[in-house]
Amino acid sequence: MSDALRIDEFDKNGSYTYADYLKWDGPERYQLINGEVFMMASPSVAHQAILMELSVKFGSWLQGKTCQVFAAPLDVRLFPREDKTDNTVVQPDLLVVCDNKKLSKGSVNGAPDLIIEIISPSNTHSGLFYKFQHYLKAEVREYWVIDPEGKTIHVHIFDNGRYISTIYEGNARIPVSILPGLEIALEELWVRVSI
Repeated sequence: MSDALRIDEFDKNGSYTYADYLKWDGPERYQLINGEVFMMASPSVAHQAILMELSVKFGSWLQGKTCQVFAAPLDVRLFPREDKTDNTVVQPDLLVVCDNKKLSKGSVNGAPDLIIEIISPSNTHSGLFYKFQHYLKAEVREYWVIDPEGKTIHVHIFDNGRYISTIYEGNARIPVSILPGLEIALEELWVRVSI
């Protein structure tokens, strides 16, 4: 018999670690924030369409370059420990990692350079704000929150211990701070939302 836990077996007051997380199996996806378990629901079609569009744009731009782009599901251990007692494991929708030493067989170990989250029923504004606090502490250099319904993108650039935030909407073009020269045209993303 497997020692994996089902979602109904999680202790609401428990504090889980990455070592515990590695024992869970099944079709469900989870995130672990400060030892608390969060189940992830299946994303919407608009969410996935935007994610695919961004994956193609970033992937094409990064071809032959040092940085790499990844899409969920991929575990990101923001504050990794050798003994796996770290208790925060997130699965951002899209991430860019420029330091290959942070890549291991099963996870990204440390802060990615860019994280993009797309709002959907499984990751609300409040949930993303909660994760944002951890991204700030981990010093993620650039963090985007895409709202497909509101057709806005909040971009947060880490600078001297704080984030400088800008809201993009309509048909604006977003310059990718960590990848000078790359711009994302919003009109190409919003076409995908009309599904």
